[in-house]
Amino acid sequence: MHPRDPASAIATHCPYCALQCAMMLRPEPGTGGAGPTVTVEECGDFPVNRGALCGKGRTAPAVLSSRVRLTEPLVRGPGGQLEPATWEAALDAVAGGLARAGREHGPDAVGVFGGGGLTNEKAYTLGKFARVVLRTSQIDYNGRFCMSSAAAAHQRAFGLDRGLPFPLADIPRTGCVILVGSNLAETMPPALRYLTELKENGGTLIVIDPRRTRTAEQADLHLAPRPGTDLALALGLLHLVVAEGRTDEEFIAERTTGWPEARAAAMAHWPELVERLTGVPVPRLRETVRMFCEPETAMVLTARGPEQQSKGTDTVGAWINLCLATGRAGRPYSGYGCLTGQGNGQGGREHGQKADQLPGYRKLTDPAARAHVAGVWGVDPDSLPGPGRSAYELLDALGTDIRALLLMGSNPVVSAPRAAHIEERIRSLDFLAVADVVLSETAALADVVLPVTQWAEETGTTTSLEGRVLLRRQALTPPPGVRGDLDVLHGLAGRLGVEKGFPTAPEEVFGELRRASAGGPADYSGITYARIEAEQGVFWPCPAGPEEAEPHPGTPRLFLERFATDDGRARFVAVSHREAAEVPDAEYPVLLTTGRVVAQYQSGAQTRRVDELNAAAPGPFVELHPRLAARVGAVEGQPLAVVSRRGRVVVPARITDSIRADTVFMPFHWPGEGRANTLTNPALDPVSRMPEFKVCAVRVEPLPAAAAG
Repeated sequence: MHPRDPASAIATHCPYCALQCAMMLRPEPGTGGAGPTVTVEECGDFPVNRGALCGKGRTAPAVLSSRVRLTEPLVRGPGGQLEPATWEAALDAVAGGLARAGREHGPDAVGVFGGGGLTNEKAYTLGKFARVVLRTSQIDYNGRFCMSSAAAAHQRAFGLDRGLPFPLADIPRTGCVILVGSNLAETMPPALRYLTELKENGGTLIVIDPRRTRTAEQADLHLAPRPGTDLALALGLLHLVVAEGRTDEEFIAERTTGWPEARAAAMAHWPELVERLTGVPVPRLRETVRMFCEPETAMVLTARGPEQQSKGTDTVGAWINLCLATGRAGRPYSGYGCLTGQGNGQGGREHGQKADQLPGYRKLTDPAARAHVAGVWGVDPDSLPGPGRSAYELLDALGTDIRALLLMGSNPVVSAPRAAHIEERIRSLDFLAVADVVLSETAALADVVLPVTQWAEETGTTTSLEGRVLLRRQALTPPPGVRGDLDVLHGLAGRLGVEKGFPTAPEEVFGELRRASAGGPADYSGITYARIEAEQGVFWPCPAGPEEAEPHPGTPRLFLERFATDDGRARFVAVSHREAAEVPDAEYPVLLTTGRVVAQYQSGAQTRRVDELNAAAPGPFVELHPRLAARVGAVEGQPLAVVSRRGRVVVPARITDSIRADTVFMPFHWPGEGRANTLTNPALDPVSRMPEFKVCAVRVEPLPAAAAG
């Protein structure tokens, strides 16, 4: 076959964010003994990215190189060093370590920690492995740190959680978008086109962010509230909606419950109080309400800014209340949506990695759900453990209640809040096994490291932020010495006494997942690999009907006829402003917020191994306003110490007037002395158990000249 023949390219999707941009991979022979690789080509007919890719997607094949990845198992030897080992020896060691902890301390002494980048098949199998083989309740995943607050608020208001209840293509067709705490231009660059098209179509864009980001620069109106006050801001806007007579009383009466209580709570947040709390002037609050309410349609989209707070669920709930009160939900081209971050953050929690959920988004405490899933798995429902700890609480229990941990596709040494403490807890474990594609900072602490396949070397499904189930096709044979995660779990299950029920073929696993999800809120039973390929993805819920009936078309748009609650009505939830868990004081007078930069991704475990991305974003920094810089004596490019109650980091200063003068910003992609999560506060939302990544109190101080030199 000619190497440029289109038929030789394999259609797949990017391994990074939840946009899951389509791309074509063309296998190429290796040079210099490097082995075969792939080149990326655009896939212009996929409706989400229409051929566009960000730098991370374009350079994704670089991480496939044997120069930067793991290619053989590693076992910690008698001298304390990780040493190459055979797969049989490595799997024996993992099975032995997990079994020993369970035998000596009970099943819940064994923990499992997953990742939002695992395919649906792997996430499903990992959850099954924890509950059927290990019999432990202690399983959660790093997606808890992504959109769990929005998920909880979705469930509370709508009865169902799907990041976006409508396709991205609906965004340019609405009249106004309020984008809260999202910098799409850097986190999901191909999605920025939807906001550009919105404006080209005559719609307006309001961006809410304490920084004037590249996304905020595109806005018709930019509000820069004090970090941690998004809840007060939403309540203040709802107050004005009521005071100005802009509520949709017909929609409220016909399709909602709980409005009197929610209205009363909002009316306690009058504009001048909200200005004092948030720093947003009253005229800008009024302008926001006018821009949002005058068009026939409008949307609110939130991301990590309002969600990664100790009151994130209530904050998202307040924005949902604003949509419900104005009739901007359950109607075409209107609604509330959450921009999921991780590649399979949506599917990862739907199918069993989350501490309180079974496949199909079923509740682990529901007897009927337990019976259904246990029937698919061929086990006694009573043998399934109950809900376990949330992600941070699980990590915090390492070395005490939890003595051994199996970790797949996550790097909490960099990504967890209060990261120095979590690193200590990981080091205190009796046994740690990590399956990953690279030797991350967490994997470097393991007793056994298992090298596993990457996105281009395996087949499997993911679920995008739209709720669109997609298929990645294998384009390359993995290097010798590398195995798939499904193979790892199959091998461990057999060694731990469960010989059946853990197949290694992804499509076989997906078939079982379909049966396990059937009848659940996230019903995938009508979705097949063939349908995904033929239809460019299928939106869940998509139940399987009778064989003679037409296949279910999938559900691109939720809630148009009824919400997923028992009575079909959306629920207002009365919420009130409260301060962040930690506020500035004399010792720590400045607020810290964290986020991403365009050239790096999450903990950077993969992107920090790509030369082109490192050239664009070589290391950490702290962004601060010129007035704050003058007050503390900071100099552009010179080292600056940032100190919180949990630790101290040293990074170069980046001085800019695009941030509030009472706030500093740090990206969280780097380990070591510049690790932003050394500083962050693990205070948890009482509903979602989301840590408060987005706001904590710090002080900033320049280093003495000798130390800086």
